[in-house]
Amino acid sequence: MKLLGWYVFPGILILGFLSTLIKPGMAAKTTLTEDKPEMVKDIFVRAAKVYLFVMALIFLGKGFKPIIDTYVVQMSAKGLYWINIVSAILDNATLTAAEITPKMDIVHIRAILMGLLVSGGMLIPGNIPNIIAAGKLNIPSRAWARLGIPLGLVLMLGYFLAVFWI
Repeated sequence: MKLLGWYVFPGILILGFLSTLIKPGMAAKTTLTEDKPEMVKDIFVRAAKVYLFVMALIFLGKGFKPIIDTYVVQMSAKGLYWINIVSAILDNATLTAAEITPKMDIVHIRAILMGLLVSGGMLIPGNIPNIIAAGKLNIPSRAWARLGIPLGLVLMLGYFLAVFWI
């Protein structure tokens, strides 16, 4: 909350307001419905998959530690912010686990997290919730990108100014 709250909450409010301006024809044509009821077994299987995913992220972070400590820690916070635009095509959680180390200062960590957070919404593969929402609502990649890339680039520039200049 102390690290990102002043950036995240205004962004949520602004994007919430912008979403009210979307014309009905631009919104998804279908509603979100469940294809089949979820069983207790399904919940445990999903929980196990999430646990394994997080465990793999921890191992990934440990494996990249020498590279991160040697190269990434030396980069400027502004450079890290813009490099993380690759989060649009790669998963945020994976990049976070691979990049962040205790040797970084708050400025670098904030830059990494804000770059990942904002750019992760630009394309479907950038974030697991994007993948789920696109699948459930039948949103094609091209339609997502048509809105996500321009909006994401504007947000990236706005947050860059907010994080580093305001």
